[in-house]
Amino acid sequence: MTTILLAADHAGFALKSTLIERFQATYQPYTDLGTYTSDSVDYPDFAQRLVNAMTDDTVGILICGTGIGMSIAANRFPGIRAAVAVTPEMARLARLHNNANVLALGGRLIDAETAIGIVNTFLATNFEGGRHDRRLSKIDLVGFDAGA
Repeated sequence: MTTILLAADHAGFALKSTLIERFQATYQPYTDLGTYTSDSVDYPDFAQRLVNAMTDDTVGILICGTGIGMSIAANRFPGIRAAVAVTPEMARLARLHNNANVLALGGRLIDAETAIGIVNTFLATNFEGGRHDRRLSKIDLVGFDAGA
């Protein structure tokens, strides 16, 4: 079973806590990388903490107010494909077409049940490959020339 890495800033702390309760109830392996309180912190620190812990056997979940800041910070690192999702369909397509390995959630945008649905869909969906491999390889190129 894949281990889930979780990290959040203060705006995502409550939702992260709810997801952890769910993972404990379903015996889903996870690692909580903080924050551990609702005190104000800087989201890039927690995105980096999660990215540094990523392996081939993990997926990540980052949570901030909107998911946007966390996704931007995480996507600065090679090999990370972080996607914001506010619906299960967005999570499905992020995995299916983009081979996303990090899910970014907005603790101020979605309720707990919606988040659980998004996470469940993300975890249950596999990368489709095929035509998407070519597109992802272009993203990985340094100095990609869109006109080429």
